[in-house]
Formats: sequence, C-alpha cells, structure tokens
Amino acid sequence: MMMRNLAAISLALLGSTAVLNAMVQLHPLFSTGAVLQANVPVPIWGTGDDGEEVTVRIQDQKVSTRVKAGKWMLELRPLKAGGPFPLTIQGENRIEVNDVLVGEVWLCSGQSNMAFQLSRAENATEAIAGAKDSDLRFFSVPHQASDTPMTTVQAKWVQSTAESAATFSAVAYFFGRELRRVRGVPIGLIDSSVGGTPAEAWTSRETLEKDPELSRILESYAQSLKSYNPQRAKAAFEKATLTHKARAAEARARGEASPAMPRLAGNPAKTNKRPCGLYNAMIAPLRPFAIKGVIWYQGEGNANRWAEYQRLFPAMIQNWRSAWDNPTLPFLFVQIAPHERMIPEIREAQLLTAQRVPHTAMVVITDAGDARDIHPKRKQIVGERLALCARAIAYNEKVEYSGPTLREMTVDGNKVLLTFAHASGGLVAKGGPLRGFEVAGADHQFAPANAVIDGNKVIVSSGSVPKPVDVRYGWKSVPDLNMFNTVGLPASPFRTR
Repeated sequence: MMMRNLAAISLALLGSTAVLNAMVQLHPLFSTGAVLQANVPVPIWGTGDDGEEVTVRIQDQKVSTRVKAGKWMLELRPLKAGGPFPLTIQGENRIEVNDVLVGEVWLCSGQSNMAFQLSRAENATEAIAGAKDSDLRFFSVPHQASDTPMTTVQAKWVQSTAESAATFSAVAYFFGRELRRVRGVPIGLIDSSVGGTPAEAWTSRETLEKDPELSRILESYAQSLKSYNPQRAKAAFEKATLTHKARAAEARARGEASPAMPRLAGNPAKTNKRPCGLYNAMIAPLRPFAIKGVIWYQGEGNANRWAEYQRLFPAMIQNWRSAWDNPTLPFLFVQIAPHERMIPEIREAQLLTAQRVPHTAMVVITDAGDARDIHPKRKQIVGERLALCARAIAYNEKVEYSGPTLREMTVDGNKVLLTFAHASGGLVAKGGPLRGFEVAGADHQFAPANAVIDGNKVIVSSGSVPKPVDVRYGWKSVPDLNMFNTVGLPASPFRTR
C-alpha cells in the first residue's frame, strides 16, 4: 500500500461523517493476538475525536497522525517477522494490544467448501489432536450481507487449539499448517466464507456496473426485487416438492441418486446471494489490512452460468486487487471437484482464469472428489496443494505447483500430439493406461481415444476418427482420470476448442 493512497482509502472506507467518540479506538483486526504482515508497509486505523493526535508504537517504530472526520489511519514501515510484540496506541487514552505476531497473513474466502469445518474433514480426529500452535492464528468474519459497504466487523483473533481449529475452515487450516511447516514464521488466516454463494455476491457494485455484460447481473437482481411475491413463492415451492417426491421415488427405483430438493425462494433483498452483499459486509471492512494473498474455493454457485463466470471471476479478482491497491496480489484457487451436478464447463472457466490472469494458480482435485457429495471430505490435500501454489507464486520458491497443462497441439495424420507444461519430469498414468481422452473429427462427434505417454507428450488416436481435429480430456461431470506429473499433481480437464 503506497502512502499517498491511504487518505483516499480511509475516506472511501470510513465515510465522511465524524464519529463522536471520546476515546481512540482500533479496528478489530488489530485486537489482542493479531498477526500483522511482514516485510510490507502496514496500515493501522481506527476512530477518535477530530484533531486528536494518535501515536502508534511497535518494534522500533513510532508513527503519529491526527484524527480527521472522526477517523485516523497511518502506515508503519515494513515489520520483521517474529513476536510476540506489544502494539501501543496513544491518543487522549492509551490502548495496549498484547501478543501481536508478525508473519504471513492470508485471506481465505469462497463458499461452502471453504467454510467446511475441520471437524468434518476426512482425518479430523488426528488433525484436531495436533492443532495446538500459538503461532498459527484465526480471524473469522461473521456471516452477513449488506447493500452498502461496511467499515468494521465484530470478530477477534484466536490461537490455533484443538477447540478453535475444529470449527475453523478445514482447507484454510491445512493451508496454514503447511505454510507454518515450510516458512517457519507466524501465520494468520482470515476466514471470510459463506456457503451457497455466487461470485457476484463477493464483487463490488462498481465492478459489476462498469462492465456491460456483468451489469446484467444487477439488472436481473433489480427485476427479481420487483417480481418477488411471497405467496407465489410458497405455492411454487409446494408444487415443486410434490414433483420432487415423485421423481425421487423413480430415481430410487432405478438405483440412481435423488434429484436435489427444491428450495423455497426467499426474499432476494435478504439473501446472502444478492450481488455485492458479501463484498460489502465481509470483504470491504477488511481493507486495507496488509495481507500476503488470497486463497479461494468457490464456483459451485455459478456452475449453471459458466460462460458468464469466465468474465465474472477475473473481474472479481481484479476488484479485490484494486481494493488492496496491489495489482499482483497472489490469488490461488481450487477447481471444482468431480460431482454429478458440476458440469465440465465450470472447470474450464476456472482453468481459463488461471491461464489468463497473472499471479494466479489453480489447484486441481480430480482425485479428491465425491460424485454424490458436493462437499468432499479430503480437505488436507486441497490445503496442502494451495500451500504449494503459495510457495511458488507468493514466495518465489522453485517448486512445481501445478499439474500438467496443455501447451501445444499438433495433428500428424490420424494422431494428435499434445505437449504439456508443468511436466518437465514427464507424465505419469496412475493405475494403468491413460483414461479420459476423447477425439473428434470435423463433425465434432467425440469418441473414446487411445492415449499413450511419450515424455511430456501424449499421443492420442481413435480408429473411428481417421482425421482428428479436436481432443478433450475429462469432459464429464465425474471424470475418471489418471494423468499426473512426476510430483503427483493431476492434470486439469480441458478441451482444445
């Protein structure tokens, strides 16, 4: 954060109305036990009386400012990792914040698979038993939505213990635990996630308004407000419930999974899904708190609008980077796991984002899904793969962090040669011959293909397609795939057109 931007950000965040408060106060992010980001300028802010001088001290620093319009903000020079340190704020009153650490801070956000608690994970008992770590700390943002940007949240920092970790995000916990192991410094994790929410709920109104295509989301929402009728919604729900019972019985008779239960349509003005609502209440109040980067697990809520998501998701990432005044803020995300209701196009939208948006990375978990459960329990592998991405993208370590990704396609007679990046050691087919490849000719009718590994290449062919044009891999809701690189990271599903 550059110093010249602090005044503008302070006004945008906190408004221009003076807060009549006889005592200097701090934003809750600076509560006892806080973790501050190392090696970057660190904004500190709060409230007070107009004209009051405020002085902040930590490590060997002493920085002062004055309260304006009831608000104050200043910036510390980069801090050295370590602690605990005392943080003191002196105005007309004195605040002493104890047990402050300096290390690496990550914002952990998304929908239910990020909110998924450690107590529900596959190896919960073992993980919870070993969760005590005073240098790993959590800050959980309360679930709420707002139609206007908020300036604060009611939460506090807590140390990782068996009790606190059990109810914290499993993916975030395993991510933080792995970073603690490899970085050896304090880690702070801010969990701001809500189940069942689409990306537009986590995006600012300004971002949606300025894009002609994304502004349609706001137009659709405005129309839903006008057309909502609680009586009609109840009647439609009752009718849908009767239909569901019949279809569920038919599915059971065929030995198939029941269709999803219908839901009563609620007032769109009150739902957590409404555009911008979660950004306003759960992201905006956190800025400009210094962070190292973001981990994100979401996409299920936009699966049926996958084409729009190709535009929306990158716009949201840019939105957050602008909010933190950091165009290279690392943004690491998880591709949707195999599930019977998750179409391959949503995974493609995520893959395209990773390929097109700099300073991002995508974790592939085709080997850690559950066809019948939208919340697969194997969260440790997700968190640890995110940590691998962080090591490469945020900390510039020379480690392989991605599974194989298609780099080049060439056609040679009746064969297609696919060359892959992130496969310098070669490709691996786990558990037998390669599975999941299909090939098509000019008629775009795909047929199962034979696929053979040759170093970092795959040779694809089919006797029923003498003149191949296109190839796809894993193009199903629940693909059966086995292509990895030599460090054990799976290849993402893809198609060549």
